[in-house]
Formats: sequence, structure tokens, C-alpha cells
Amino acid sequence: MTEKPDLEQVVLANAVDRRLTCAAAHRIAEQYDWTLLEIGEKAETLKIKISKCQLGCF
Repeated sequence: MTEKPDLEQVVLANAVDRRLTCAAAHRIAEQYDWTLLEIGEKAETLKIKISKCQLGCF
């Protein structure tokens, strides 16, 4: 079984100009079995904005 990478590193690697698209957050959640809440909280901690939200929330 492969160990999951560090969530912080994955969020940082997928952010562009301190922004993470909502689609990227969904892809990361599915790929690594994290919740969207976990990803959102980590992005907030890192001061990375969620952008292009499919639901218009961000």
C-alpha cells in the first residue's frame, strides 16, 4: 500500500498564483481520498484562495 503524500505539499503543488481551482480540489480529494473540507482548511491555512468554484461559493 502506497502512503499518501503530505496534504500541504499537494495543495502547494497544485496552486497557481496562490489560487487552487475548485476542480483541482475535487481531483485531489478523489485521487488521495481526502475530504474537500480537509483541502479547504489546508488551503486557508496556507492563505491559498479557492477559485473558479463550480457552485459559486468562492
